[in-house]
Amino acid sequence: MKISVIGCGYLGAVHAAAMARLGHDVVGIDTDAAKVEKLSAGVAPFFEPGLPELLSEGIGSGRLRFSTDLADAAGARVHFLAVGTPQLPNSDGADLRYVHGAVDALARVVAPDSLIVGKSTVPVGTAGGLVDRLRTAGSRAALAWNPEFLREGFAVADTLTPDRLVYGVADADDAALLDEVYVDVLATGIPRIVTDYATAELVKTAANAFLATKISFINAMAEIAEATGADVTTLADAIGHDARIGRRFLNAGIGFGGGCLPKDIRAFTARAEELGRAESVAFLRQVDAINLRRRERAVDLAVELLGGSVFERRIAVLGLTFKPDSDDTRDSPALDVAARLHGLGARVRATDPEGIGNARLRHPQLDYTTSAEEALRDAELAVLVTEWREYRDLDPERVAGLMATPRVIDARNVLDPASWRAAGFAYRGLGRS
Repeated sequence: MKISVIGCGYLGAVHAAAMARLGHDVVGIDTDAAKVEKLSAGVAPFFEPGLPELLSEGIGSGRLRFSTDLADAAGARVHFLAVGTPQLPNSDGADLRYVHGAVDALARVVAPDSLIVGKSTVPVGTAGGLVDRLRTAGSRAALAWNPEFLREGFAVADTLTPDRLVYGVADADDAALLDEVYVDVLATGIPRIVTDYATAELVKTAANAFLATKISFINAMAEIAEATGADVTTLADAIGHDARIGRRFLNAGIGFGGGCLPKDIRAFTARAEELGRAESVAFLRQVDAINLRRRERAVDLAVELLGGSVFERRIAVLGLTFKPDSDDTRDSPALDVAARLHGLGARVRATDPEGIGNARLRHPQLDYTTSAEEALRDAELAVLVTEWREYRDLDPERVAGLMATPRVIDARNVLDPASWRAAGFAYRGLGRS
């Protein structure tokens, strides 16, 4: 099938390459000429394991190409909409200008029997409004909503072997067409849920809200643990054995970040307020507040461990991305902590395996190094804020030999406290006794 993917950022580039792997003839469209040039050369414009190989395979087979000209999408039967929906500058709501612009542009070029399929995360009620825009523009193209559930670092696998496929459609024929797109995926027994627009939109926002709530819940317990001398990691292990609760996403630490969870729960709250149902998701305000407090707590611990002030003290910050196996520093707790410490006068040296380039664009004032050893050398405090494997596997004896004084804040609770204390470290975790 001929397919277009409109928007070739993180979501769109992965989706386009995955559709080519499934055997479709795919064109990815983006207004960023530099990005299109990279993708056309098989170079991923961001770090995502497995994507470079998938791009090279698709381009080499002739099934995948990229363009800045929307007219190149005109012959496609299915058009996936994968543009960004960032937070509005002056409110918590989602900025839909890119979604609206893409649909308005597609209305001028798509065939009457084509299907436009939303992948972007949007407020509930958006799809119905887009149908109205299409009809006002004179287009008879159909619309479906097929939300994405990608995890950065696992996006290729999550696209090719998702844990479910959700279709929001107005007509059964549109679901049948999506079945043709995903025929090889469905053949593996992946669950398929066909529903209306509103439910499909809510599936994504509700999933993100639930995950954010679970993370903030255990971080709230970390605050109580610190006040009482309890250990939040043991607490999480104990309650995680309950099948109704489960252990996943119960890792207390510095909290969540990235380009999805923070802005999505805020947009969900803003949309509920528009619908007159603010009280239904009022708890998400606290979820957000708890999450942001964890960053402050990490900074407070640094001040505490350094005797009341970090001014002119040498601090190694290990990690800059919001999670490992990604170069994404959007709303990154790790980068935020590094910037806050610098703002308090600390001599911060920060490192990350993949995120330095993006971090430098956001905070050029920081001192960066690609070497964890160099960051740690002569430091008076190490702060582990992104749980990259190379940081989790650090040898505490060797680290102690590099540092001026052996102090560590484990802001992800991934180190073994006993091993680090045995090596002479003053060890502090978040919510750990």
